[in-house]
Parts: sequence; C-alpha cells; structure tokens
Amino acid sequence: MQISFCTRSLKQQYEDSSKAIRAYGNEVAKKYILRINIIKAVRNIDELVNIASLRCHSLIGGRSGQWSMNLTGFARLIFTLEGDQLEIARIEEVSKHYGD
Repeated sequence: MQISFCTRSLKQQYEDSSKAIRAYGNEVAKKYILRINIIKAVRNIDELVNIASLRCHSLIGGRSGQWSMNLTGFARLIFTLEGDQLEIARIEEVSKHYGD
C-alpha cells in the first residue's frame, strides 16, 4: 500500500523518529513508525485486519470511513483508504483511546 499523510507533521514524525518521540513518547513513537511500515508492506486492508495484534477495524458514527489500528493500550493510529482500489492509506492522526 502507498502512504500519504494528512499533515506535514505526521510525515516528519514518521521520517524522523526523534520528532515522533517528542510528540508521543518513546513507546508510541516506535509503534507509530512500525505500524506505518506494516501498512506499506501489505497489499490490501484484509491483510491488516487479519493481523490480530493490530486490532485493525473500521470505525463507525462520526468517524465512518476511517480505520483504527492499535498502537498501545491507550493510543491508536487513525487512517483512511483512498484510490480506485483503496491502495493508498492516508494517515490522519494518532489519538488517545480510553474505551477498551
């Protein structure tokens, strides 16, 4: 899958781990970069959903059309799929999630 970023900051945090660490802390920063690398390596969303440890799932309600992936117990990566064949993952944000 190809990757695009909603903001320049998200892209810089992926490309420069020190910026990610400053923004999210060490643990979340490492997982942020790792998860994006995993997204880049797969061919489609089904492959992500089938990796149980990622807890990748589509969101509902006001976030319908977006997908979520676990980073840590309290952080998740939000992304959308774009392109004719949904071959581009657009990184939207890293958010805190307290629901589980």
